[in-house]
Amino acid sequence: MMIKKILIVSILSLYAATLTVSAETTDERIERMEKELKELKQQVNATADAVEAKGSSAMDRTTVGGYGELHYNNLDTPSGDKKSIDFHRFVLFFGHEFNDDIRFFSELELEHSLSGDGKPGEVELEQAYIEFDITDSTQAKGGLFLIPVGIINETHEPPTFYGVERNPVEKNIIPATWWEAGAALGGQIGATGLSYDVAITSGLEVDPASVKIRSGRQKVAKAKADNLAYTGRIKYTGIPGLEIAGTVQYQDDISQADNDGLDEAILYSTHVALEKAGFGLRALYAAWDISGVAAESTGKDKQDGYYVEAGYKFTPKVGIFARHNAWSNDSVKDKEQTDVGINWWPHKDVVIKADYQSQNADAGDADGFNLGIGYQF
Repeated sequence: MMIKKILIVSILSLYAATLTVSAETTDERIERMEKELKELKQQVNATADAVEAKGSSAMDRTTVGGYGELHYNNLDTPSGDKKSIDFHRFVLFFGHEFNDDIRFFSELELEHSLSGDGKPGEVELEQAYIEFDITDSTQAKGGLFLIPVGIINETHEPPTFYGVERNPVEKNIIPATWWEAGAALGGQIGATGLSYDVAITSGLEVDPASVKIRSGRQKVAKAKADNLAYTGRIKYTGIPGLEIAGTVQYQDDISQADNDGLDEAILYSTHVALEKAGFGLRALYAAWDISGVAAESTGKDKQDGYYVEAGYKFTPKVGIFARHNAWSNDSVKDKEQTDVGINWWPHKDVVIKADYQSQNADAGDADGFNLGIGYQF
């Protein structure tokens, strides 16, 4: 009987001990799982924070901008009245900084609202390049970029200039807006206020039958590159509000073809721009010197032009201007145009414009007024 009791007590004790061990193991397991879950949540949160920080950093380094302009033209020409309204340009900028030393910039433009067969406009990629900081004062870039020449070729957003239409001299002589593909180097020359730009790019393909400079822009659309162009510019901005610059470009065959009557061409351009106490002054001269019998026999071997513009801002929001333009694409016709008008900036990046233009007969004798609204962001 005693043995039976001892056996029963032993079995009960062993069972109780087993329950105790089992309960402790379960508690430990729960505690371990809670610890692992906490660590996992911490890892997930850390990963989410890292992804968010990386995404935020990428967005901080990416920029979007653009500009646009709507024009109304009401002109009296020898062939009759010319009245038109046109959303001339809709442009978007996209840029990105890969790091502090490498960045990307692009510009995509839609002209005249509609593009395609039989439509008046076109879609153009005007800029797409990578820029590298070599030193604090020297940069290099490669890709598709604006040629460093003139006043409006690189800076042509509507709020930055007077008049509804861009001036005809830079349009027909330089010819703005003008972009090519290649490589460029630029930078500051010490503390002198001087800067430089040099570039090797694709060049023009001018038709020997017309020798029209503006029509020779290939716009980097499967452009011929048998004859490259070499451009250099020196610019001075050492005095606040003053800019003086000169550009030279050389191309050893402006038609991209041998024995067709067109050979080498050199572009010279110089300008001054001054803004002080509300007063503004712009003056520019540009000239092409073209070799070859196709140009010389038609009087198109020398094509040049100039303009002088004076403006005054009564307030930061209202300014008036007058501009005289003279240019010639051949030795027969000397074209002239005078513009006077007013700009109103309700915001520094929004402008409403009105101007009157008068042309001589060689320029088309188109007299009348223009209205426009433009923006940038």
